[in-house]
Amino acid sequence: MPRALWLLIIGMAVNVTGSSFLWPLNTIYIHDHLGKSLSVAGIVLMLNSGASVIGNLIGGSLFDKIGGYKSILLGVTITLTALIGLTFWHGWPEYIIFQIIIGFGTGVIFPAMYAMAGSVWKEGGRKAFNAMYVAQNLGVAIGAALGGIVAQYSFDFIFLANMLMYVIFLFLAVFGYKGIKVDSVKPTGNDTIPVIANSRKNIRALLILCIGYLLCWIGYVQWQTTISSYTQEINISLTQYSLLWTINGALIVLGQPVLNALLKKLETTLKIQILIGIAIFIVSFLIAGNANAFSGFLVGMIILTIGEMFIWPAVPTVAFDLAPKGREGFYQGIVNSTATGGRMIGPLLGGMLVDLYNMSALFFVLIALFLVAVVTTLIYDRQLKIDKQVTVHLS
Repeated sequence: MPRALWLLIIGMAVNVTGSSFLWPLNTIYIHDHLGKSLSVAGIVLMLNSGASVIGNLIGGSLFDKIGGYKSILLGVTITLTALIGLTFWHGWPEYIIFQIIIGFGTGVIFPAMYAMAGSVWKEGGRKAFNAMYVAQNLGVAIGAALGGIVAQYSFDFIFLANMLMYVIFLFLAVFGYKGIKVDSVKPTGNDTIPVIANSRKNIRALLILCIGYLLCWIGYVQWQTTISSYTQEINISLTQYSLLWTINGALIVLGQPVLNALLKKLETTLKIQILIGIAIFIVSFLIAGNANAFSGFLVGMIILTIGEMFIWPAVPTVAFDLAPKGREGFYQGIVNSTATGGRMIGPLLGGMLVDLYNMSALFFVLIALFLVAVVTTLIYDRQLKIDKQVTVHLS
């Protein structure tokens, strides 16, 4: 791998380590420490994710216009400013305001980093996105493990740790990313019309795929929100709950290289890879829906992790393959905003279903959503295949 990609990998790990001190415990903090309902907690996380969706789209477009270095630096500065405020003022309603700003700032960062990763190692294909995904989950493993331990003493230290990690990330971005050159040739002259025409069909295919991606994230985020709160009700400790995310991150770091080798040997297409992941998600939620002890949730988390290892790196890879020259950032912005949209809708939908009905109703709805995701994944590239067959026939 090129040196530039290694710098991006390290930056992603540092970035997510800081975030992972807090995000798995967000719902618990709002519900147990600030005394708000699960529905209110869902609204706060929805606002955070809504701001992140806007940040994703802006960050992706900024990558195409001003480059990855300036885009990432802007996102880190915004996020760090809000984290400094959150460290000193984390009561109600200041918590909401800072979460919105943090959501926007982090939203700007992610599509730029993924687009840079794909651009600096184009010949690596899906390997660049797999590497970023592993780095992201290494951060999850470290941050969640330390976060659960620190939270047992005081949530104040959680906010401080998050801020300090972003200080490190800022220094890395300033001194490490400035020299990274990204080859992003924009369409000009006679190439403009065919690129735009192709872009319309490609973006339509990506949007169809992202519908299923959104639904998968709506289900996945329940582990960070409604399920996290439910584990507290059945007397699973914060340390045990955080351990689930540590196992999640560790399993990805250790298992992704094995999975990559297996997929390469089997010559599995990205579509099949995503479909297998969704099927594994369904199994995971069937197990979690019937769990009433830590061991059940542990098994569910292990299976969930295997499923996400199939899905999460594959969708950005598809987006990068579909993106015309000079639009890589925008396409990654769509993918990241879709994931963030799932994180926005999921907590509110899950919180309302549990508050109005029960956990069983939630799991029933989630499995139905996964089945819809199977359909969208099956059909997303149908028109592209038809057009390709027509082109071959005419030629």
